[in-house]
Amino acid sequence: MDESGDSGRPHPGAGGQAPGTGPDKGGPRRPEEPGGGLLMGRLFGVPVYVAPSWFVVAALITWVFGGQLERVLPELGAARYLVSLFFAIAFYASVLVHELAHTVVALRYGLPVRRIQLQFFGGVSEIEKETETPGREFVLAFVGPLLSLVLAGLFYAGMGLVEPGTVPGVVLAGLMISNLLVAAFNLLPGLPLDGGRMLRAVVWKITGRPMSGTVAAAWVGRALAVVTLIGLPMLTHTGFFGNDPRDLSGTDTVTDALLAAILAAIIWTGAGNSLRMARLREHLPELRARTLTRRAVPVEADTPLSEALRRANEAGARALVVVDGHGEPMGVVRETAIVSVPQHRRPWVAVSGLSQDLTEGMKVPAELAGEALLDRLRATPATEYLVVEETGEIYGVLSTADVERAFVAALARPAA
Repeated sequence: MDESGDSGRPHPGAGGQAPGTGPDKGGPRRPEEPGGGLLMGRLFGVPVYVAPSWFVVAALITWVFGGQLERVLPELGAARYLVSLFFAIAFYASVLVHELAHTVVALRYGLPVRRIQLQFFGGVSEIEKETETPGREFVLAFVGPLLSLVLAGLFYAGMGLVEPGTVPGVVLAGLMISNLLVAAFNLLPGLPLDGGRMLRAVVWKITGRPMSGTVAAAWVGRALAVVTLIGLPMLTHTGFFGNDPRDLSGTDTVTDALLAAILAAIIWTGAGNSLRMARLREHLPELRARTLTRRAVPVEADTPLSEALRRANEAGARALVVVDGHGEPMGVVRETAIVSVPQHRRPWVAVSGLSQDLTEGMKVPAELAGEALLDRLRATPATEYLVVEETGEIYGVLSTADVERAFVAALARPAA
């Protein structure tokens, strides 16, 4: 299946949800290396990873499809598992094509894609920014199922070129049906599925508010999770999938219930994450460098810490900026370093030994806000940043801890 996150975001395809937003969980910084399993290469400049869970599913597909081959082509013997393994790899290659459709369109729209990951229930395209219009959102979501339908058509055409009841015929039929199921499931109108993003785009277009679209599609997604949990095992027991209910064993019943529970949990969690990230996005503009900045006092490098703190207390400041003889900023004194110095040693410790040298990336314009601010902080990870006016004048010091607290508070507030 193909689940898509909402906002700045992993866009999953044919499988698991890895929601995200501008900042990573709980803070504005993220690891430089996306990780996520075994790096298989890069396509269109985007790294493609295979998660460890993929190998579990590949083994499961090999075992299940091998059992079907035993009934259809009993003459294969043990070789049926080699054919099944080929089918599993070919199916996930189809999932990769599905993901590449999302990725290519995202790149065409100028949206950065962090990575593609093949995992337990398919794939994830991690698209880092939100689309600008509902039309683009609809297209970005629709291309995945569309490519799956195209692949199903190609496999169906291929079936006409081979003998039915042969290994190529059975494999092509399996790939056709698998891609049809992927497309159909992804077109269900609830987040985090592609159909949910399409519904979100439609409601967004009608109301003019992306948040309204997210709320509608997320609640439909939660309803789909409940239907999946209850309905999937029931459909199996009614023979909906072409099976004979009388052949079901207790193990089959437990397996169906477990699969339904996993799918329902993924959909429910993805829908909830979509709501959470959309709510955060509405509050992101409230994260302004100017309002979060601590007042700072400039001190020269050889100033004792005790004297620097005395000046800060008199000025009502909460941060120290190390300057040269001309008043040019050279570094920011780290709050954690100050705390680590005992009171009795502070008259003998110069602030220069507690400061972090300034780089150009650590100078933040006072007017930055929202995603632009978070992007700036992610680009140069640090604990404190120097906030400057357009003229270059020192405005104060921005602490990462303050940004993280504001981030969490924005996440907790309900949307308007």
